[in-house]
Amino acid sequence: MKGTARKMTRIAIMQPYFVPYAGYFRLFSEADLFVIYDCVQFPRRGYVHRNQLPDAMDRPRWFTLPLKYASRTAKIKDMEFADDGHERLALARRNFPCLRSLPEVWENLFSSAAGPLVPWLTASLDLTCQSLNIESQIIRSSELEIPDGYTGQDRIIQICKTLGATSYLNAPGGRHLYSEKAFQEEKIELSFLPPYQGATLSVLFDLLHSDAPDHAGAAPQNGYDTRKGNA
Repeated sequence: MKGTARKMTRIAIMQPYFVPYAGYFRLFSEADLFVIYDCVQFPRRGYVHRNQLPDAMDRPRWFTLPLKYASRTAKIKDMEFADDGHERLALARRNFPCLRSLPEVWENLFSSAAGPLVPWLTASLDLTCQSLNIESQIIRSSELEIPDGYTGQDRIIQICKTLGATSYLNAPGGRHLYSEKAFQEEKIELSFLPPYQGATLSVLFDLLHSDAPDHAGAAPQNGYDTRKGNA
């Protein structure tokens, strides 16, 4: 995390994804503050702890972070790496040519995969922002101690109010989740990013295979899309 949170105007709120695609980082570049949404239930089939990268046959394959067992109601903030996570991660990397030999900063990150998951994901997002030359300020929603009684849209509004935000920026895929009227009643502007048209590979693959620092509009590098992003 860079610095400490100050009173913001425009914020973005998103679950912390593991090496997400480049479009995700538009939220960092367009908002004053990025809120890691870790106070909600851990999505076991989501992208918080896994992503797809090309294997030795240049096919998309899941690369999953090894985590400790947790109940189905566990929140993202409560997830931890498995005790043997470092060893399992090292073995898994062998299946992905792009991860076998990494720049020192990324090697240090993967070598530090232990303990709570969210601080590690925060470090990975911060490192990616640095690699993309994006100024970023990050805070975790769990640090705000929003009461559990607030859910869905109401929880997002409470985060905005707690941080003094006057504008909430969201990914284009979230339009159906929010009511503009509800935000207007709280004097918060609701806005959405335009549809993303760039590369949908994990940004880590992109960073390791291009000299260009800005990949937000790049085309997929090896001909397949790992998924259709909504950021």
